[in-house]
Amino acid sequence: MTGSTTSAAALAEAQLVAYNARDLDAFCACFAPDVEIYNFPDHLVLRGAGAFRARYAERFKAPGLTAELLSRMVLGNTAIDHERIWFEGRELSTPVEAIAIYSAHESLISRVDFIREGTPQ
Repeated sequence: MTGSTTSAAALAEAQLVAYNARDLDAFCACFAPDVEIYNFPDHLVLRGAGAFRARYAERFKAPGLTAELLSRMVLGNTAIDHERIWFEGRELSTPVEAIAIYSAHESLISRVDFIREGTPQ
């Protein structure tokens, strides 16, 4: 994803499509080289493209991995998705609900904050 006017909504959608396709290159292309991932409100999970790619390369090995968008709100450079995620496939696992807050900067997602159901905040 390139271009100075790529919206937060377009980035959130592109990464969701790539996630569900388990297309690591397309997925990583949505994120900045210095991307930061947090568990809300301020627990840093990872920083940088190398750590990001390694995390999702492992996650994408799960053949049943699926994320379903339940709703999306967008304001300025921020997209907030309410998602339902199956880590082992719809038939084999119970879904987890999560909120993902995507912050876009210079046409890439630079930060993601996750709020997960049942996770202490």
